[in-house]
Order: sequence, then C-alpha cells, then structure tokens
Amino acid sequence: MTRDDFHPAIDPADIHLRGLLGDALDANRAGRLSHFIVDETSPAIAIFAPAQRAQNLEGDWYGEHAGKWLVAAAKAAARSGDADLRARVHRVADFLVSTQEADGYLGTYAPERRFMRKQAPAPLSWDGAPSVRTWDIWTHAYLILGLLEVHRHFPQPRYLDAARKIGDLCLRTLSTGGIDITELGNHHGMSATVLLDPAVELYVACGDRSYLDLALTVLGQADAHPPLALLTRALAGVDAAWIATGKAYQLAWNLVGLAKLYRVSGHADYLTAVESVWRSIRDHHLTLGGGPWGGVAHRSREAFNPAGVFSPQGYVETCSTLAWIQLNRELLAITGQACYAEEIERSAYNDLLGAQAPNGEDWCYYVFPNGRRVHTTYWRCCKSSGAMALEELPGVAYVRADPDTIAVNIYGEGSAQIALPAAGGVAIDQRTQYPFTGDIRLHVEPQREAGFALKLRIPSWAQGARVTVNGAAVDEAVVAGDYCTLRRLWRPGDEIALQLPMTPRTHVAVNRNVQESRAPDGSAVAQEVLHYEYLAVTCGPLVYASGLIDGFKTEETLRLPQAPPAQWLRWSPPDAGHALPRIELSPGYRAPLVFQPYYCAGGRVDGAWRLTWMSLSPLAADAAADNA
Repeated sequence: MTRDDFHPAIDPADIHLRGLLGDALDANRAGRLSHFIVDETSPAIAIFAPAQRAQNLEGDWYGEHAGKWLVAAAKAAARSGDADLRARVHRVADFLVSTQEADGYLGTYAPERRFMRKQAPAPLSWDGAPSVRTWDIWTHAYLILGLLEVHRHFPQPRYLDAARKIGDLCLRTLSTGGIDITELGNHHGMSATVLLDPAVELYVACGDRSYLDLALTVLGQADAHPPLALLTRALAGVDAAWIATGKAYQLAWNLVGLAKLYRVSGHADYLTAVESVWRSIRDHHLTLGGGPWGGVAHRSREAFNPAGVFSPQGYVETCSTLAWIQLNRELLAITGQACYAEEIERSAYNDLLGAQAPNGEDWCYYVFPNGRRVHTTYWRCCKSSGAMALEELPGVAYVRADPDTIAVNIYGEGSAQIALPAAGGVAIDQRTQYPFTGDIRLHVEPQREAGFALKLRIPSWAQGARVTVNGAAVDEAVVAGDYCTLRRLWRPGDEIALQLPMTPRTHVAVNRNVQESRAPDGSAVAQEVLHYEYLAVTCGPLVYASGLIDGFKTEETLRLPQAPPAQWLRWSPPDAGHALPRIELSPGYRAPLVFQPYYCAGGRVDGAWRLTWMSLSPLAADAAADNA
C-alpha cells in the first residue's frame, strides 16, 4: 500500500464547500486557526519551550493543542491557499522541531514525569488513571499526526524526521524499556493506546517496518490488559460502554487506529472488531444529531452509558464527535458503504455545527439535545477538536472511489475538480439549498467526452428519492441507504437532478428504569419504577429543536392529536419571510411550537437554550408510538 492509496489523491485545493459547511470552514480558518496559535509565543506552543518543559510536573492534556492545530491548519492552508496561515504552520512546526531532544522527546513534561520513566506503583482512580497524572503519550500521538500532516501538504524532511524520532522513542520504550503502554494513560490505558493511529501513519509515510511493529506492540499490550482487552472484547461483541471505562473519545480514536491497522495488514479480525463496536455505538450510543453521548447514572459525563439508558440532557463531547467522524471516514475508505458517509453528514450538520459559534473562535465543550449552549474556555480540548473535525469534511465530500468512479458523499453547495484518466479532469458543481431543502443539481463537466461512473449517496431517510440525467429518469436503482451508480458516457454540460423528499419524521425515546431482584423462591422479579417518553422531530438530515418554550420554560409536556403527524406537523422551506426552514407542531390545545434546525435553535450565542426532546403525556406517548 502506498501513501497515495492510504490518503486518496484528490488535491484539497480542488474541493470547495460552500453553503452551510463552507461558511463553517471559512469561519474556522479566519477564527480559531488564525488566532489561537500564531507563533512560538502562543501559550499552547510556549509550553514546549525547554525552560518551561523542564519545570512542568503536571501538564494534563494541554500539549495536544499543538498537534491538533498543525493537522487542521495544514489542511486549511493547503485547501484555501492562505499564504499567511501556511507561514504560521511552518513557523510553529519549525519551532517544535527545534525543541526536540536528542532521544526524540518532544513533549511538555519534566524529565522525572516523562513516559520513558517508570513511575512508582500507586492505586488507580475510578477511570484507571495512574496517581501521577500524565498525558505524555497522548500529546506525542497528536504531534506525530500534526507533523505528518504538515509534511503531507508542504513536504520537508525535517518534519518527517521529527515524527520518526518520536516513533523510535516510543518503540524503544515499549519494547525494551520495561514499560507497558497501558501504564501511561488513564481509562485503563486507552489514553495512551491511541498511539496505534499515528504508528500506522508513520508506517504508511515512510514504509519502515519498525512502525508497523510499534502498532502491533501497542495493540498487543492493549489486548493483554484485562480491564481493556481491546481486540478480545470487540471481537466478542461487547457493548462499547463496557470496554475499559467506555470513554467515548478515547475508544473511538483507538478504533480509528485499529481500522488503519486493518488497511495496512489485511488482518480480517481487526475489521470485524471495529465494525462490531461501530454498530454498538451507532445503535445505542448516539444522539439524534449523530454525536456520541453519555453522562447519565454512574457514568462519567464523557463515557458511554449502558445500552438502553436515555436522557434528553445527555452530554456530547465535541472531541467524541471528531473521533466518530474519523472512524466513519476510515470505514468508508475500507468498505465504500454509504452508511458511513451518512453518519459523517449527520454528525456534521447537527452536533458538530451545533458546537461551533458563527465567529469560528468559540466552541462548546459539550452540546446537549436539551440544554444550554456554553462556550468553553481557552485551554479546553474540544475547541481544537471541533476545528479538526470541520477540516475532515472536504476530504470525504467527494472521493475518487477507483480510477473511473467518483463518489459524492456529502451534499451541500460546492464544487470539485477531480482527475480521471478517461476524462482528463471532471468538474462537478453542486447547486442546492441542502440541507434545508432536498433539491440538488450537479453539473458535470468532463474535459472531454468519456465513460465513467458517478455514485450518488441516497440517504436512508430519503424513501422515494428520484434521479434524472438531462431531464430523463435513470434506469439505475435508486435505493435509500445506498449509492445510485450512474455509469454512462458523460459529456460537457450534463446535469443530474436529485430530489430527496423532505418530510418531517417523529422519533420516540424512552427513559425507563427496571429494578431486578430475586424472590425467596429464587425466581426473577423485575419491576419498572421509572418510565418517561419523549418526542423529537427531524426533516432530511437535520434535527429540529426549539428555544425556550414560551420564552422561559426549559421543558414541555405534549398531548398529541389522535391523527397522523402530517396533520399536526408542518414543514416550511426557507423563503423570503424566513431565512431558515421551520417546523410547526400544532397540538390543538395551545399555540403551535416552532422548531428550527438544532445547530442554530435558540440562537448561536453563549447561554442560548435548545430543546430537542419534548416530554409526552401517557396518551400522547401511545399515539406517537403508533405514528412514528
């Protein structure tokens, strides 16, 4: 496998997202990526200076920002041609390389707290964290990814060499240093075993077998650690909540690395394991907006709840949304299945954009289906994760699936210029108001008349979708949840029209608690002691939510009409009177409730409320269940 095979060879400068996602990317580049880190004096980079490093005995996760910023800023600079941002990327990367020590160390810790030095045994906290708090491996994992990303877009041997020196140091420490990687991070080691991902990237970047050995060493130690047992538990079908602590961000990032290891090794068990946990997360641990969620009952706010536990106030950490998007990116590259692209789009248009402020600077650490927007502070991890996640989107929107096939994975205003051998180059211009409406037109301009295939993703919610080419219905199957593959002779000026039905859909969720015990005779006794039901509404890829009810209430109990939803739910597209689509829910006994897309409901400002799930009265719950 070559580097181009691993990272599809579409120049990021040839993909231009406009519309809602394009606005978010522009704000991200002009805001967070241009201001958070400028040079070596920026606080997130100054902590790497040797004098500061020598005194740091704590550190926490703060060093991660450097690698995350390098990844996102390098992509943004290459994609946009922003010369100032590119210069800052080089300046920061060069400073970091200049601080690397002779043994390859490039972290933020004093010598006595570095990952190469075995720490004295101590009791672990609930999350499997060693008493000496260290995120050293975590920071180095992001530094490898950041340096490799800069080298990928703006090749310089010093960036690749610095990344390799980190990898060499990790391999020496784990193979001959008497240290197990699960000793080096919390959540029973998952915060260190994320090294699996950059180890594979190093192997792909330079072809050195030692980095594949590093990845296999990390996986072997992760699997041999009983509280984690990553591969063993995943292959056994264990729910995501019960792998280590079920920490969503770390687990998903570990799976990204395992998926990449499958891509370079072809070891079938790795893919089987990843797909098993992916299904667990998709089926039991996502909000309606596509973000991994937790924070209920005995669980940490950032760890998955047991399957079946529900709360409208559940936490979605923006870092987890990043890792979930990346996991789906890898599975899409491996399998080409439409479901993975759909998950990326769902997360992007809802929980990811729902965490970003329009200025591109501010982000929410957490978003909640029902809750208040809170813009987080300078050092918090999620601001850098959100910026990274946005920069993932152009690379999956349009993909060259094979030498003569282009897949369109994410819909929204934009364009792409893609090289195909048969046609020379193909320009695709997508004109649409999606995700607000379902009418999409794609203008296809090959440099010369040629035969090739265009794959259009048909969302799973788009039952009854229609596709025409130059006004004529296509013969190919148009199946919701799959691709419609149009293979034909394409000529300049051809136009595809895709019509995706935009119909409001209701969703019902249940918050219930069942207590189980044994009677004196040994028989099982189960009693439901808590039962609440909730209703939410989507239309197309968007989740809809309201602001505060009647301007002041944080919840509302609905009694729904005994009629099909089409009679009490009305969707209105954007028009001259309303810049955004809206849904009115008319229960009949009170003024209609007005819902807007979740990402902007209540206003995209700090402190704004949005409410996705409405509590149902018992009779309303029965009616909703019948109509959902």
